[in-house]
Amino acid sequence: MATKKKAKETATEKYTIENVVDRVKDMSKDINDFALETTEDILDGALNRTEQWQGIASKAIDGGLKLAANQQEIVFDALESIKGQLSHSRKRFSSLFSKN
Repeated sequence: MATKKKAKETATEKYTIENVVDRVKDMSKDINDFALETTEDILDGALNRTEQWQGIASKAIDGGLKLAANQQEIVFDALESIKGQLSHSRKRFSSLFSKN
């Protein structure tokens, strides 16, 4: 019985208010450090992925602008061709109908 009481006394001496408060402070500091490191890792990963997607988007926009410029040239060439054909056709129609 005496050993059990002595064990209880040492256990209660171990858990004084100061010791518990210090232990809680240390644990919350560890938790805070872990949360900070995890957040930094997540943000670094997100920034890396964003940089990669930004590069892909930049390439896509550049390619899209080149494609749009080529299509615009094709459209203007077609319009010039149609304009020439209509001008030539107008001259032919006017010459055909002016004789009558």
